[in-house]
Amino acid sequence: MTRAVLYVLLPVAASATLFLVWQGVPQTLDGTIGITTLQGGQQLIARGPVASQIAIKMLSSDGGGFFNANSAHPFENPTAATNLLEMVLIFVIGAGLTNTFGRMIGNERQGWALLAAMGILYAAGVAGVYAAEARGNPSLAALGIIQSPSAFQAGGNMEGKEVRFGTAMSSLFAVVTTDSSSGAVNAMHDSFTPLGGGVLMANMMLDEVIIGGVGSGLFGMLLFAIVAVFVAGLMIGRTPEFVGKKIAATEVKMTMLALLCVPLAILGLSATASVTGQGLASLGNAGPHGFSEILYAFTSGTATNGSAFAGLNANAPFYNLALALAMFIGRYFVIVPVWRWPARSPPSRSCPVLPEHCRPAAACS
Repeated sequence: MTRAVLYVLLPVAASATLFLVWQGVPQTLDGTIGITTLQGGQQLIARGPVASQIAIKMLSSDGGGFFNANSAHPFENPTAATNLLEMVLIFVIGAGLTNTFGRMIGNERQGWALLAAMGILYAAGVAGVYAAEARGNPSLAALGIIQSPSAFQAGGNMEGKEVRFGTAMSSLFAVVTTDSSSGAVNAMHDSFTPLGGGVLMANMMLDEVIIGGVGSGLFGMLLFAIVAVFVAGLMIGRTPEFVGKKIAATEVKMTMLALLCVPLAILGLSATASVTGQGLASLGNAGPHGFSEILYAFTSGTATNGSAFAGLNANAPFYNLALALAMFIGRYFVIVPVWRWPARSPPSRSCPVLPEHCRPAAACS
């Protein structure tokens, strides 16, 4: 714990804070400041220790912003450089833990294999979301509105996106934040196209296995690895093993229990909200997109993500309780079966098991 805090978390957060301050993010203990607008009106500008808070929340895959607009606010994310840094901070620990896992088991190739699987899923998500958003809104195209890139516009579906980021950086940030447990946003996910928003939901439905949160993505991916090893073992007719441990019936049952908790919470709670008056009362849109808002809310809650299709008013007693339950199931109902790790493989026949006091000093291992 001491080494992690002193040698990793503090240096990275402090360096990121200085970079954000350099790029224009406020870092002060002073309160709001009053200004006179160009129209002659008065406006209060909120300030505070924004840079340090942003660096810490991104590095910890948290996502709660200093300002309500989160990373779309120019005081939290003013430039393309800060946008890139914040995405790197979201991913850096989760991605680095794959190599840590390989080192801990004495086989770094296992870690690189996990990172490669995560990378493939991440690249597919980026390609899908960007293709959908860069194509633009078909409804606007039918009205003759030009959505192609030009010297005066970024092009594509720009509804709910910051002009300084455009469709490319908004799509990339959205995939990064839904691949992890961060939940920070620099665009309105509710304004993404159906395909783009669907990919974001699919990322979270995998329960953070694409990089994921600090640690949670790694053990989530290991659950899928155990299932893959077990199925492969059945296909070739030998007892499956993973990192030197036997995969037996008990381990597979615990793995499936952990994996099935996520769809159980998402589908069960979404269905409940869709047929109850309290659940429907918070809808901002009727019809299919209203259901998508409900589904996204419980998907995000179960994946402990935090982003939202914000047309749904989740600040209501029903959703406060239901989303809290979704977060509890998505975290603890998944992590408890993970504790039941596969037992170690039995020793080789050439190495008899002797009592501890009878073993020679150079006993085989």
